[in-house]
Amino acid sequence: MEVYLDNSATTRVFPEVAELMIKIMCEDYGNPSSLHLKGVQAEQYLRRAKGSFARLLKVDEKEILFTSGGTESDNMALIGCAYANRRRGNHLITTAIEHPAILNTMRYLESVGYRVTYLPVDAYGRIATEDLRRAMTQDTILVSIMHTNNEIGALQPIAEAGTLIKRMNPYTLFHVDAVQGFGKAKIYPKKMGIDLLSASGHKIHGPKGVGLLYIGDKVKIQPIIYGGGQQRNLRSGTDNVPGIAGFAKAAELLYEHYDDDVKRLYQCKKYFMDGIRRMEGVKINGVLPGKPDGEGTAPHIVSVSVSGVRSEVLLHALEEDGIYVSAGSACAARKPQPSTTLKAIGIEKPLLESTIRFSFSVYTTVEELDYTLQAMYDKIPMLRKYTRR
Repeated sequence: MEVYLDNSATTRVFPEVAELMIKIMCEDYGNPSSLHLKGVQAEQYLRRAKGSFARLLKVDEKEILFTSGGTESDNMALIGCAYANRRRGNHLITTAIEHPAILNTMRYLESVGYRVTYLPVDAYGRIATEDLRRAMTQDTILVSIMHTNNEIGALQPIAEAGTLIKRMNPYTLFHVDAVQGFGKAKIYPKKMGIDLLSASGHKIHGPKGVGLLYIGDKVKIQPIIYGGGQQRNLRSGTDNVPGIAGFAKAAELLYEHYDDDVKRLYQCKKYFMDGIRRMEGVKINGVLPGKPDGEGTAPHIVSVSVSGVRSEVLLHALEEDGIYVSAGSACAARKPQPSTTLKAIGIEKPLLESTIRFSFSVYTTVEELDYTLQAMYDKIPMLRKYTRR
């Protein structure tokens, strides 16, 4: 049996998405910048995709920019806005548990003279809006807060943060990394005070190598990629028509059954966590007090620390049974260093290297969860016996 529980890293593409992309690559393969019929046909796919995302986010089509993925979207939001708004100030705010696409970009901006405040989080991975209020100054030009943490599934108070930011300084831009949240939550930028929002195709059963950046119409931003002037001179380069169309198709399919899918994901999460709680020396991270079913956290992520067993050892032991999980963020998986998220929420040092992330999708079944739980019941006691003292 093969069980894929690493959906926060990437997801299986919907068959309808693959079919559409093949059609575009093999039949409607024109360059959307070309003036002939093939180019016009390609451009129509881009227009339909923009219209689709505009409807889902309740924004204007001209506010949708397509990128190569979440990392580029995050980089453009931070660097593009920091450079374009430098005259207003040089202070940026983010959190201690952001994705490397944010944290490393912030470190770059620090190296060229910007000042960055990293907000702490509580034991459940949430910021306090009071900390955000204290960090805000008249020099704060941008705040970047992730919607959903990719390792423990913590949800941030985005709407409250948006209201606070605009009340304290209407010129401060608010960026939200929604790469893990888009498709699992209904996010409306204009209603929530969000000026910029990042999303990625391969997290929602779309293709890899494509993402979007919502940019509010009043946002001052400059390009970080220069060339032929595509996408209103904001992001040059030949448009990835198959990827963009596939991304839009995946989003449409996912939101078509949104309520039922999210409900079932929470049911899977509760079922799995109930099974985990029957194991000795195993801790579930990020579950809110008084909400053992996982309410108030992402529906698709479960972070588990297994005392006495290194995460890499357990990961490969499960892989032997065809079960695929993660030891943390896939973007940092090949770089052996403790998770910034786990350190930020105060995980005990012995557990920092003993934490596994399970993440579900619309394809996840109860049978797969039972199979995984049984494998853990069988393997963890055995692995502990061989752990080096």
